[in-house]
Amino acid sequence: MTHDRFAPFEDQIDEAAALRILRAATDGADDGELFLERRQSEALVFDDGRVKTASYDASEGFGLRAVKGEVAGYAHSTEMTESALKRASQTARLAVGDGGGHIAPPPPGTNHKLYVDDNPMADASFGTKIEILAEMDAFARDLDPRVVQVSASMAASLQEVFILRPEGELVSDIRPMARLNVSVIVEENGRRESGSQGGGGRYGLSGLIDPQSWKPVIREALRIALVNLRAEPAPAGQMDVVLGPGWPGVLLHEAVGHGLEGDFNRKKSSAFAGLMGQQVAAKGVTVLDDGTIPDRRGSISIDDEGTPSAKNVLIDDGVLVGFMQDRQNARLMGVTPTGNGRRESFAHIPMPRMTNTYMMGGTEDPAAILAGLKDGLYAVGFGGGQVDITNGKFVFNCTEAYRVKNGVVGAPVNGATLIGDGPTAMKQIRAIGNDLALDPGIGNCGKQGQWVPVGVGQPTLMIGGLTVGGSAA
Repeated sequence: MTHDRFAPFEDQIDEAAALRILRAATDGADDGELFLERRQSEALVFDDGRVKTASYDASEGFGLRAVKGEVAGYAHSTEMTESALKRASQTARLAVGDGGGHIAPPPPGTNHKLYVDDNPMADASFGTKIEILAEMDAFARDLDPRVVQVSASMAASLQEVFILRPEGELVSDIRPMARLNVSVIVEENGRRESGSQGGGGRYGLSGLIDPQSWKPVIREALRIALVNLRAEPAPAGQMDVVLGPGWPGVLLHEAVGHGLEGDFNRKKSSAFAGLMGQQVAAKGVTVLDDGTIPDRRGSISIDDEGTPSAKNVLIDDGVLVGFMQDRQNARLMGVTPTGNGRRESFAHIPMPRMTNTYMMGGTEDPAAILAGLKDGLYAVGFGGGQVDITNGKFVFNCTEAYRVKNGVVGAPVNGATLIGDGPTAMKQIRAIGNDLALDPGIGNCGKQGQWVPVGVGQPTLMIGGLTVGGSAA
């Protein structure tokens, strides 16, 4: 289907005037752009048998940036007028000072399109969406009498961007997003546990709201909740850990991915700063950031500076070979932008960010990796995590994990946290499975107050000597 397209240079601002103002703002600068955006989003939450929230949001505006050396001047507004542009130009211009810079060459052009540009919110009526959420609630309760609470949500958005550069180049992108999530709480003998599952990507809601799609999601959420119902307190201490494929790649994202973003390395605040070309992980470990996978949550046809997304190798067979770069950091580090300049919205300045970050699969059979675990933990689900970029230290909460002894997967455990540091953990990878999987499309990444959608992935991995924080007395 079609929708009313965002056309700021037809409806609101004269393009020639905008280019004149942008050129005045960036005269003597090293770089800069005018970023224009319209975003529409909808979210519905059905909780405990009734509609809990139903929200619709629409916003539009521009951000104007002038960059000189390490300094960037940025101004943004929701007022799409020539006078607002002129005011923004004066503010951004402050970063340029006396000038003396030379505008960097524009990004290369691209015609690759990784997703449809239909509006996912238009895939079903409001009433139909509510009916489907009610069906999901009823289905979950019918599956098991121990289900006492169900929360189902669906969200969809459409982001449309235009990027105008000082040399006159204009690029655009239309980015759909849809997501479905279910959380189930079960109770037995006074004990309550929960399980969650979800997924989505850069496509319409129609695929997600088909019963063939959402029924397995609910069954998986219930399975996790029931596993946790019989979980025992997690042991504590140092032990080998096997991580499952797919979403556990969030540990890789946090513990390693952020440390490979260009700005942290240029400023030498990353644990990986100064290690280019050196062995930073075990042999066989290859890590990529790839914004070009069709329909994935973290994918972008172009980044928020107009650079085409790319499949970037960060670690190759354990050797650090690349960082993720936006235009400013790439220029200051004397390298090529990698298509990782991302921003939350027009109100935010771009910075180096991940897209879909994953570790390539190896050759080992996942079952054999588990069988080789003598005394440790098998972690297949993760909740929140934290990392300190400067030293790579991380703490992760497991939402589904099992005790393993002599290769036999035993009882599930609750309250387990994984504690370690990224650089050490990367070197202690002892086995890499042949079962690379990407997450189901649920990732969000925060950095300096900005949130962007991302993807993660990995195969089954064995990591030696992680610290497990447990709940056992």
